[in-house]
Amino acid sequence: MNEQVARDVVLVQAIETADVKREILSDDDRMYASRSARELAQWQASDSKSAVTAEHFLQQRAEQILKRIGERVPVFAALLQRRGGMPGLSIALPVIALILGAGLDRLGDPHRMDLLSAPLLGIIGWNLAVYLLLVPLMRVKWSGPAWMNGVAKALPRKLPHALAGAVTQFMLQWGTLSAGLNRARFHRTMHLSAATFALGAILSLYARGFFSQYVAGWESTFLNGPQVHAILSVLFAPAVFVFPLQGFSLADIEALRFPAGAAGGARWVHLYAATLFLLVVLPRGAMAAVAHWKARRLERHFPLDLEHPYFKKLGGQAGVSGPVVLRVLPYSFTVDEARDKGLTQLAAMLFGDQARVMLRPPSAYGDEPEDLLRDVNLDDANVTAVLFNLAATPEKENHGVFLDHLVRNSKRAVSVLIDESALLERSGADRVAERRALWQQFCQFHRTSPTFVNLLHPQP
Repeated sequence: MNEQVARDVVLVQAIETADVKREILSDDDRMYASRSARELAQWQASDSKSAVTAEHFLQQRAEQILKRIGERVPVFAALLQRRGGMPGLSIALPVIALILGAGLDRLGDPHRMDLLSAPLLGIIGWNLAVYLLLVPLMRVKWSGPAWMNGVAKALPRKLPHALAGAVTQFMLQWGTLSAGLNRARFHRTMHLSAATFALGAILSLYARGFFSQYVAGWESTFLNGPQVHAILSVLFAPAVFVFPLQGFSLADIEALRFPAGAAGGARWVHLYAATLFLLVVLPRGAMAAVAHWKARRLERHFPLDLEHPYFKKLGGQAGVSGPVVLRVLPYSFTVDEARDKGLTQLAAMLFGDQARVMLRPPSAYGDEPEDLLRDVNLDDANVTAVLFNLAATPEKENHGVFLDHLVRNSKRAVSVLIDESALLERSGADRVAERRALWQQFCQFHRTSPTFVNLLHPQP
């Protein structure tokens, strides 16, 4: 599915997951949307003479639900219309960079071609520094929730409280899911802007040359002729090697020292223009093209994990999912007979009557996950879920290490189930809500989303 469809599907997922009390969507709303989506998906598949897929069903269902909520809450409908972001910025920034680059060389004497031009050397030096830092910068992971927090605070105040909470949760979740796409778009814009900035400087050099006479030369308080010759020889070596441009000797450099020496600047304009093209415009343009290819690929085929329990459940409603195997990995939590039955009932509610539970022995608190899961093939089940106890306090050094190991080594998304039955028996609603918020924050930090369940009294 493409980016737009994936965004709608994730938004509906966030709304349905957050709407526990059915304040936004009733059970009838959800059943009607599923039934209509199933029919529309079948018609769509019939027209294309193909089988019904989960993508078709999820797309149609998301459209039905968002349309219904938009009809009831006009503010939400307006929010949907303006949630596309700022695509014009990716065009505006390169254009602005082109204009700034064209005006940068105007800072100097319009009749003088300075061999040690600070603006031109600055452009080349800055881009070479960026190339050196590019590899470590590419390893930096984008944390979508960090910058999406500010966007979440800008939601319309007239949005109902329950719906505002669901949209906020969507923004945090979508920020994480779309991090790869946003990174590719950012790289494309930045590389293209750097290329157009240098291109503007090149155009400015030639444009000035048509309407004024350049005199070329150099001056420096700290550098002598041999040093300037060495610097320019290294700087212009690629241009002289690739293009049929005339080189220069130490005598040429010595003769061009201001104020005594000066000569025609055409040769040096060509050298600087060719150097900027080879060292800035060409590599930056190539990197922008690669980033554009990545962005377009992700826009057309957004990597949404349909193995998540929410999507598997909906796939069962659409009739496109086969029997599901749910593997449960309890962490520091012994599952008794009653809760074992609750897991079986929960799997049937989520994935259909044919769902099967594969319950692993509990992992001991503090043990190394590599030792605990040495004999576990993390990809031989449809859904792998870690089971925590809501009564426990999440710890980064223990629960977090175990969860990170699973996320890092599983090809599929890892689900988190948090059983609140034990805490409900001995604590009030405020304590349960406080502990829920703590686990919610903990799971977001470890790139997962929790599902709170009561294994003694399972509910869909």
